[in-house]
Amino acid sequence: QVQLVESGGGLVQAGGSLRLSCAASGSIFRFNRMGWYRQAPGKQRELVAAITSYGTTNYADSVKGRFTISRDVAKNTVYLQMNSLKPEDTAVYYCNKDPPYVTSGYHTYWGQGTQVTVSS
Repeated sequence: QVQLVESGGGLVQAGGSLRLSCAASGSIFRFNRMGWYRQAPGKQRELVAAITSYGTTNYADSVKGRFTISRDVAKNTVYLQMNSLKPEDTAVYYCNKDPPYVTSGYHTYWGQGTQVTVSS
């Protein structure tokens, strides 16, 4: 069964830190490049960090130097350590493979996401 469960979001002051976790089913996680996406109100969902099965990472310019993505293969889990948070980081954060998982019915599957709110 396909499953993505994100957790770890919350309300934090600017300059603070949060660590997000994503438990993924093996069919999504195994051998795939995994990513963290975010969607702010009124904006399109964007990929902010990604990690390959070999551990190679990439980041959007807006989070480079502040966010760190990692994965635990034994736990089928992807993490996003977010430091020096800014109000513009406020969004719902989702994890998924990159590109996102598409079901047999040709729908893009997303988990419920986790809300991150950064106050100024």
